Amino acid sequence: MDLSGFRDPALAARLVDAIDATVTRPVSIMEVCGTHTVAIAKNGLRGIMPPDVRLLSGPGCPVCVTSNADIDTAIEFARQPGVIVATFGDMMKVPGSRSSLSREKADGRDVRIVYSPLDALALAKREPDRHVVFIGVGFETTVPLIAAAIERATAADLGNFSVFSAHKTVPGALRALVDDPDVAVDGFILPGHVSTIIGLEPYRFLADEYGVASVITGFEPVDVLQGVWMLVSQLAEERADVEIAYTRGVTPEGNPTARALTDKVFEQSDAEWRGIGVIPGTGLAIRPAYERFDALVRVPVEPEPPHETPGCQCGEVLRGVTLPFECRLFANACTPEHPVGPCMVSSEGSCAAYYRYTDHGKT
Repeated sequence: MDLSGFRDPALAARLVDAIDATVTRPVSIMEVCGTHTVAIAKNGLRGIMPPDVRLLSGPGCPVCVTSNADIDTAIEFARQPGVIVATFGDMMKVPGSRSSLSREKADGRDVRIVYSPLDALALAKREPDRHVVFIGVGFETTVPLIAAAIERATAADLGNFSVFSAHKTVPGALRALVDDPDVAVDGFILPGHVSTIIGLEPYRFLADEYGVASVITGFEPVDVLQGVWMLVSQLAEERADVEIAYTRGVTPEGNPTARALTDKVFEQSDAEWRGIGVIPGTGLAIRPAYERFDALVRVPVEPEPPHETPGCQCGEVLRGVTLPFECRLFANACTPEHPVGPCMVSSEGSCAAYYRYTDHGKT
């Protein structure tokens, strides 16, 4: 086992040995954060796990779990006269049912990459005769900044800015996974970034209702190894808890200020997750008090009924039921240069991580 690439090889070796000495049976552990997915693949953590520890990737990439219906809606916004669509770069190449934002831009639609919703706000100020629709995709981490942008638009009385909210919240998706008879998970590596906002309590149901072990983990390779060791320790002791390994970034209470801002601007709604379906209460809709900044109100669109790409198993990959290299399109018809599904598009997508950092995912 070569750990020379680790910042602290001795510490990594001790953690791997501790995992090996602690695990008492075959276990499947799922990470539900795209940054963890990349860290695990990039640092070869699957390859140094004991044979009884299986690491699975879950629905931790917000671009990947965005449904074709939502992508088609974003594309339809771009087709409206006088509209500028502003989006994060990783949404550009995501295929919808019939097109992508990148293809729409190539066809002459005004689609622009921004790095923050505040950039979209500034764009609207510079282009007063155009309507700017910001495509809001992300989990609890990104929503407070978008809420702040809407608050600023309110204060500036900015009439040509709106947001299409395709945001999702994580805990409800975890409940759907443990309720899914096809998903066999013994423990979760919980997302560090999301948990800085929501804290620990929203995950408590995993231990209390389902007896599933969970650990909030950081993003350094040894952070992930520590989280795996804490999980297999819970399992060996036949207990279920929600623990924080990432104490330098996450507190039990999270960030109340950020949550209050989110709650002021957004309200719970149902959301469709790719591969999982509609999960009640896991979406975030703009409250009626701010509906003048709701793109669905300001720029009504009617996209055609969505359909999935034949053969793409992105949905099964997001549930941990299928590994990326088990999809017959992986590394054949579907590559980062010519992606068939969103899991191969986003830098946080499971298929993209497997393709980039492993021997086509087989190690």
